[in-house]
Amino acid sequence: MSLTKHLVLVSYLGSHLLSLLGNGIASVVLPLIVLQTTGSPMGTSAVAAATAVPALLVGLLSGVVIDRINRRTASVVSDVISAAAVAALPLVDLLWGLDLVWFIVLGILGSFGDVPGMTAREVLAPMVARHVGVDLTRVVGLRQTLTSAALVIGPAAAGLLLAVLDTMSVLWITAASSAGAALLTRTLPRRLGAVEADGSSRRSMLRELGEGMTLVRRSPFLLGATGLVLGLAVALGGLQGLVMPLYFGHIDRPDLLGFVLTALAVGMLAGAAIYSSVGPRVSARVWMSAGLTVTTTGFLLMASLHAPGVVFAGAAALGLGNAVVSAVIGVLQVERTPGSVRGRVLSVQTSLLTIAAPVGIGLAGVMAERGSPVQAGFSVAGVWMLVLLAVIVSRALRDLEPKELAHAQQ
Repeated sequence: MSLTKHLVLVSYLGSHLLSLLGNGIASVVLPLIVLQTTGSPMGTSAVAAATAVPALLVGLLSGVVIDRINRRTASVVSDVISAAAVAALPLVDLLWGLDLVWFIVLGILGSFGDVPGMTAREVLAPMVARHVGVDLTRVVGLRQTLTSAALVIGPAAAGLLLAVLDTMSVLWITAASSAGAALLTRTLPRRLGAVEADGSSRRSMLRELGEGMTLVRRSPFLLGATGLVLGLAVALGGLQGLVMPLYFGHIDRPDLLGFVLTALAVGMLAGAAIYSSVGPRVSARVWMSAGLTVTTTGFLLMASLHAPGVVFAGAAALGLGNAVVSAVIGVLQVERTPGSVRGRVLSVQTSLLTIAAPVGIGLAGVMAERGSPVQAGFSVAGVWMLVLLAVIVSRALRDLEPKELAHAQQ
């Protein structure tokens, strides 16, 4: 690989890492600022609820836009919007003072950058792989490795920054992270993100979005893959967002809660690293079978709440399996989706993920209220197992052999 092409790959992966680091820091800092400003935990819940539906709609419609304009441009603009939404918080606080309405307004503005940015970077992956002459499996594996690393570094960086700086200063650093991601993406060749016309006339956004949804619905693999990703997000959201805090509070060891995230991230990092280095030499079916088995084992160990050590082992196994399953699905989705509609197809899945975790937390909350943390844990783990069983019975995963990229130019 030439130096120029090497720099293209580094810029793509670097922008992905910086964007995720910004999101990771914001996920720790923003709830704290909302709580400090409003003085009520309900404030954080209100912001999350008020921004959920706009984020879902923006994410869905952004797929149509991504399929219409240069994908590099879409990624740059998304990161700029994310940076602006975060940077506006300390500015508003300085000029007028933050309140709940401002948090909601700027949260909605941020939704125009977060989900579209994630989708745009996913769509760029095969273009980067083709441009630099690297197997798509390796590019996706490297991206998944950085995703796992960001899961560890982001919250840790937030804690360190909050220990030495005030919250508003941390927000400026968070905004700079997103801005840096935009600058790195801007260095990619413009032609790399070009959209090739598919010969059809331009239609309304809703109609084009419907075409993307129809493609997902009619493809057994895409439908099954979407189900797996959502089922995993619902179960993980319920366990991480409610069951784990309840469990460690019940045994009077809230200090151990952070180790669950650490174990999960270490497992993801290991799984992504293994896949990126070995991926092409092992069949997708073997990877998928192993990943699903390890993921299910991890869920059951975590849901058992047998002992902290068992929970940590389950989190590590879940992270390992999740990284492998996500990487395999990421590669196969690209291979089996026409480039002209790839943004719409991926945005459907990415947008639905924004509501998956809240659904899992809600389900776990109902079961914990009526039963126990263990029942809550097995209820959300049961969602994953039911989804997995449905996908297996539907035979959506029966054909996992690699295929040529749909619409090679895309």
